[in-house]
Amino acid sequence: MKKILISTALCLAVVTGANAQANKIKFEQFKLDNGLNVILHQDKSTPIVAVTVLYHVGSKNEDPNRTGFAHFFEHLLFEGSENIGRGEYMKMVSSNGGILNANTSFDRTFYFEILPSNQLELGLWMEAERMLHAKIDETGVETQREVVKEEYRQSFENRPYGSFLMEMFGRAFEKHPYQWVPIGSLEHLNQAKIEEFRDFYKTWYVPNNATLSIAGDFDIKQAKQWINKYFAGIPKGTKKIERPTIVEPIKNKEIRDTVYDNIQLPAVMMGYHTPAQGTPDAYAVEMLAQILSQGNSSRMQKSIVDEQQKALFVGAFPFPTEDPGLSLMFGITNMGVAVDELEAAIDKEVEKVQNELISEEEFQKMKNQIESDMVSKNAKVEGIAENLANYFVYYGDANLVNTEIDRYMKVTREDLKRVANKYFRKDNRVVLHYLPKEK
Repeated sequence: MKKILISTALCLAVVTGANAQANKIKFEQFKLDNGLNVILHQDKSTPIVAVTVLYHVGSKNEDPNRTGFAHFFEHLLFEGSENIGRGEYMKMVSSNGGILNANTSFDRTFYFEILPSNQLELGLWMEAERMLHAKIDETGVETQREVVKEEYRQSFENRPYGSFLMEMFGRAFEKHPYQWVPIGSLEHLNQAKIEEFRDFYKTWYVPNNATLSIAGDFDIKQAKQWINKYFAGIPKGTKKIERPTIVEPIKNKEIRDTVYDNIQLPAVMMGYHTPAQGTPDAYAVEMLAQILSQGNSSRMQKSIVDEQQKALFVGAFPFPTEDPGLSLMFGITNMGVAVDELEAAIDKEVEKVQNELISEEEFQKMKNQIESDMVSKNAKVEGIAENLANYFVYYGDANLVNTEIDRYMKVTREDLKRVANKYFRKDNRVVLHYLPKEK
């Protein structure tokens, strides 16, 4: 029976791989004289187009005394421009049948519009306005300060376990700027002067620090004409773009602490130092996390939640970052279960992958799931546009949208065991116990 299952899994892998090759994502890439990187992917299957701009600036690029700027600008750059009225960004897109949004991470800020294909020019003009003519004045800054304060209250202060990332990264990193999370410090934002915001804008939100990625139903020749019309005349940034060179020291001692929160059930959180995304070991770390916790048949779910009933939820997930970062584990105790007991159960599952090779059947099942996940990531034009930009900015190769799967497939069972021992060491981690505040 086992041979049949393995043979079936292998056949599925071959079919999935063949389909991936048949559905290769074609794109065109070029750079304007001002340094703006442009990636175009035409897909006429649906009459929509995604216009995205990735600025290579996140919280790790901030002054330690002025944290939260990148996330603040995610909001501020919707305030309007010289030619777009305050608060009109959303109205203009929605009135033309589209949606828009943005997000900020440790490493980037990403803006996008998804529009009917006949509104591509609108999306390009609006992003060019954001890049060249953003309105940065006292009114906008004060408005967005209040918006960020409310977001802070909702996401960190009033949400159970909401401070998890802040507490974890703050203890895990001593030197590297990953020690603060993107929302940063409200005190820093309150102290900052308007000139500091304008200087940050002129440094980072410039064409030579941006990638314009478009995917969907559009005419490539016409798109190039509009790109040249709206973006080619934007001056190249003149301020020096400095990226962190700090290397976080190798850890050799476990960090443990207790956090008291407005929660009902205790929880245990663990953060292991792991390599930067795109490195060979990072793929193995991600696959290991998938085996441990992805899906109802994963090891932690079956053992800790279903069989032992020690947790309501338990998960392991890598937190991909441009520089070496963390792989996280998170568990919420079941009623009456001590947090130490849940921690021991999680440790036991980690020890199993450190001491034993996973079975061929489990390994092949996991690889099939990864292939399926990668196909799903590229199922929508907005996902393709974002992935093309990410691969180019972080890895220097947009074509990884087609070939990254090969990097996963190179990982062996022996690699999984090796990285489990190399990175999931107790002296390489932070452990936090979340306990309810006393009433």
